[in-house]
Amino acid sequence: MDTPRTDPSEDSRPAGRAPRRGGIGWSSRATGQDVAALAGVSPQTVSRVANGATNVRPETRERVLAAMEKVGYAPNAAARNLRAGRSDLIGLVVHHLTRTGEAHVVEGVTATAHARGYSVSLALAASGAAADLNEAIARLQQVVAGIIVVGIDATDVDDLRLPPRLPTVLADSRPLAIPAAGHDQFSGGLAATEHLLSLGHEVVHHIGGPADSSSAQLRASGWRAALDRAGRPAPEILHGDWSPESGYRLGQQLAADPGVTAVFAANDEMAAGLYRALFEAGLRVPDDVSVVGFDDLLGRFLWPSLTSVQQDFSHLGESLIELLMEQIASPRRGPRLTGQRVLPSTLMVRASTGPAPVGGRRG
Repeated sequence: MDTPRTDPSEDSRPAGRAPRRGGIGWSSRATGQDVAALAGVSPQTVSRVANGATNVRPETRERVLAAMEKVGYAPNAAARNLRAGRSDLIGLVVHHLTRTGEAHVVEGVTATAHARGYSVSLALAASGAAADLNEAIARLQQVVAGIIVVGIDATDVDDLRLPPRLPTVLADSRPLAIPAAGHDQFSGGLAATEHLLSLGHEVVHHIGGPADSSSAQLRASGWRAALDRAGRPAPEILHGDWSPESGYRLGQQLAADPGVTAVFAANDEMAAGLYRALFEAGLRVPDDVSVVGFDDLLGRFLWPSLTSVQQDFSHLGESLIELLMEQIASPRRGPRLTGQRVLPSTLMVRASTGPAPVGGRRG
């Protein structure tokens, strides 16, 4: 007599059932029972995981997801839709819609998808870390024709668990083995810093994004490369959290240092906070301190108008959809198609940058 289990999410696999194999590797027609046999759980547990149910232990969920990936299993509803070409829904995974840049990418993706006859289903992740993004992806994969993941700001991109055979595209400028599109963050940081150096500033300080953010790291790499090429020292990076509040707080530190005459902020919002800190300290932009931002979402509306690295978020949204459509149109559902689109970042020079003050700044 079998010993009953107290956790219904971890039923034993059916007796006598063995995973089916077809030649080398797993069958291209893998079923939920194959997944259950490999993971050592019941088909009901596989169904709960596929449907994003929460009453499954995390370790069991991970085991089932790993088995799905190994056998190349796609949940039946999604598989039927994809094979018949009937799915008109695209899944969009985001984690921080309050960030202006990410919201503009979402807008670009949605507008382009609608123009091509697709609707968009939004899944919010708790953070940009792989574990939280994986949970959001799992909630979408059964009902969509493809998935776009936006806001992968953490460095653990290799830990993403992407659904096998389901077209997927990432909003990312790093070189990846997964189809991706993103702006050239490094060149943007390089151009911003070289512009300030060309105006005669001996040192360019940097308000960076979070230390574990990939986009912040790339922008800081461009900043550091420009200083290295010019033979100038690289001050310690002051890390903010992308918010105006963090730019203001770090700006107060920079305003108190009479040696600071040029600052490159990793986004416009932190540059706006820096503006206020400089104003409160009695310093003028750009007469005393020149400022460059990044994203160019606020540049024209600050005073003086902000020099900023422009990213075309509408173009990015279009590129993400185009990459996804290429996969959806592909007749093969084996190895994932690859492709990388790096979009240019353009420095928009405005009134916030000027020559280094002769004899140093006033305060």
